[in-house]
Amino acid sequence: MATQAQISPEEYLRMSFDGADCDYLDGEIVERNVGELPHSRVQLRLGVYFDALGRKHPVYPYPELRMKVSRTRYRVADLAVFRGEDPTANVPSQAPFIVIEVVSRDDRYTEIVEKLEEYRKWGAVHVWLVDPWLRKLYVYSKTGLNEVPAFEIPELEARIPSSEIF
Repeated sequence: MATQAQISPEEYLRMSFDGADCDYLDGEIVERNVGELPHSRVQLRLGVYFDALGRKHPVYPYPELRMKVSRTRYRVADLAVFRGEDPTANVPSQAPFIVIEVVSRDDRYTEIVEKLEEYRKWGAVHVWLVDPWLRKLYVYSKTGLNEVPAFEIPELEARIPSSEIF
């Protein structure tokens, strides 16, 4: 079985990639699946929604942002939404208020759930999953994935129905 060479976090942070940015997990570069049209459409619509919401509330959406989840783990979320103050670090180390993953055709369920759990444990208040292929929305919590008809953000008195996403 082949092994992958370990690299340091500093080396990872100096790297750029052709195509989608990669996650860094405990010394290994892990490729992310590149989204196709349905993935990109969902990502854009959610980004536009949160950009507009940012005119009324202090929320700051960032697509494809590297984030330092721990000393040896960096994740790239499809959309990270920060609340309160806009992050100043190029690679934020504080958990976003909302983190959204959008399913790509080749994503594996176990890897998606692992990533969502990592965000939850890190401190993201809202952890969401959007499946553009099945046109379904999920909220991830300590009880796992739960399908919902809309995303609710009680702190901002906001609701995003699936009709605004698909």
